[in-house]
Amino acid sequence: MAERGPDWLAAGRVGRPHGLDGSFHVTRPRAGLLSDGASVRVGERETEVVRFAGTEERPIVRLALATTREAVDALRGEDLWVPRAAAPPLGEDEWWAGELVGCAVADGSRAVGEVRALVALPSCEALEVVRAGGGDVLLVPLVRDAVRDVDVAGRRIDVDLAFLGEEG
Repeated sequence: MAERGPDWLAAGRVGRPHGLDGSFHVTRPRAGLLSDGASVRVGERETEVVRFAGTEERPIVRLALATTREAVDALRGEDLWVPRAAAPPLGEDEWWAGELVGCAVADGSRAVGEVRALVALPSCEALEVVRAGGGDVLLVPLVRDAVRDVDVAGRRIDVDLAFLGEEG
């Protein structure tokens, strides 16, 4: 998903239509961000969620601005954004994916690379790190043994390469 800025969180994407009333499947959903009555931005237009069905993992949504199947087809592939202020509070050691993308990754004083994305693995989420010197992408699971510290304000993540099987 494209970045919109620090005041917005990506909530998913407009997927294929569901029925004839303008409802659609949300692809790449972020749990807890979409609900009945939620304010949403699609492209440059602000609207409201008028129907939320399905589950957090497989939501079906209808927006006030799209009341037909054709209107949804015109929006298909567009990112859905919600104001950060409307998001549920995060717990300790939790971050929004957009806060981690672009952070420098290091093992102590040794530069490793930069976070390109957060990816969902079967057992946890992982940082997809583009290495500083090029080469293969490094996947760093978001577990305490692999990640020593996350400093979102400082845009830096300290990892343990030895735990990841990387000798240096």
